[in-house]
Amino acid sequence: MLNLLYLLSGIILLTLGGESLIRGALAAANRFKISPLLSGLVIVGFGTSAPEMVVSVNAAIDGQPDIAIGNVVGSNIGNILLILGICALITPLTVKPLILKRDATAVVAATVLFLVLAAGGTIERFDSIILILALSAYLIFAYWSERFQASPSGTLHKEEFKEISIGLKSLWWIILAVGIGLLLLIIGSQLLLVGAVAIAKYYSVPEGLIGLTLVAVGTSLPELTISIIAALRKHADVAVGNILGSNIFNILGILGVSAFLQPLPISNRVLNFDQWVMFGTSLLLLLFLYTQTRITRLEGAFLLIMYAAYVWLSFTINFSFL
Repeated sequence: MLNLLYLLSGIILLTLGGESLIRGALAAANRFKISPLLSGLVIVGFGTSAPEMVVSVNAAIDGQPDIAIGNVVGSNIGNILLILGICALITPLTVKPLILKRDATAVVAATVLFLVLAAGGTIERFDSIILILALSAYLIFAYWSERFQASPSGTLHKEEFKEISIGLKSLWWIILAVGIGLLLLIIGSQLLLVGAVAIAKYYSVPEGLIGLTLVAVGTSLPELTISIIAALRKHADVAVGNILGSNIFNILGILGVSAFLQPLPISNRVLNFDQWVMFGTSLLLLLFLYTQTRITRLEGAFLLIMYAAYVWLSFTINFSFL
């Protein structure tokens, strides 16, 4: 019970910390006249992935690579199947494919890059530099194309900026919000890792599996919150765009930073199964955005069934020895 309390407390603190950090960072950007385009592209995309970042970095430093990698891979799978499935059940997601095609293509490209680097069995420090450079190139290209070529994606990132009510004016409140957010993220990540690892040991469940499921879902709550709010407001493009941005940052940013601090060996389970599920779900979303403009409630239910099947298979079949 104590370990479960640690786990739940960690998830709550990570969610609150991520929310506080995003609001403080957006308020600072607004105060210093940083464009909504850049704020939506960088701050919202990176901010919603802050819990994953802190947890994976801590796990890497603590010598728990299975959790560090499982958190990223599991979050990317859950973002598409679980979060978009829930949003589509709330309201059918009608999107403008032209706005989202670039980011959907970037998600698939980032996933392919992960598959290539993972083929060696370890994400080394040199690999981490490639990931970080790829993220930098994506951000520069995205901002340049939206700033100077009037790309339709620019409208989406401005809407992401507006989607979150800032409500902070004083510089001191902004500093306090950012500081509290970072503190809660650090404390929450430690509690989450302590609880998750202890539960894994108690039930003889591999740490990687806990990272792919419990930890991944727990750290994805900011994405879930923002996407659900956007869905309720009928802003489907923002709901889907938030997921795409988060998945890009998860692979290129979080794995890049984590592996730079500590090389990350990849388990056979991830190599044999989970990375291909991540690749398949990324292709599925890209295919959707190229062939239609709507995720219906029926399709949302199908995504949720697929996620339930993924979790069920994860706990019933040992993919490490395939």
